[in-house]
Amino acid sequence: MRYFIGVASKNHIEIGQTGGFCQLCHGKAAPLQKMRKDDKIIYYSPKLSMESQTPYQAFTALGTIADENVYQVEMFAGFFPFRRNVLWSAIVRECPLAIAREHNEWKGYASKLRFGHFEVSQSFFGYLADYMMQK
Repeated sequence: MRYFIGVASKNHIEIGQTGGFCQLCHGKAAPLQKMRKDDKIIYYSPKLSMESQTPYQAFTALGTIADENVYQVEMFAGFFPFRRNVLWSAIVRECPLAIAREHNEWKGYASKLRFGHFEVSQSFFGYLADYMMQK
């Protein structure tokens, strides 16, 4: 099992949660193909919406990759992003970026947020997931 961070605005993640899927890096297939069934993903939302200029900076969703399928859909005319099915967990609370910064591995991951998808250690992932699942 591997552990990943994905980056997307909160409203885009909510669309994926409603539909039971994840989408990464503006619909590219390659990041999705790196993950396997039962891998874990946490999403970081730098903003509430792609159009917003206001920072949000929180880890907002947590899920498990449901199967081995990477598939393409027509989201709107001329846009065919790739997706993966995800079993989303019901989180208790979002994890602010300030909490993630307290973990001793944060400095190694901070610069990777700009890539939109990257693998993290079980320790770091567990730290975020524990925060999101506890009251």
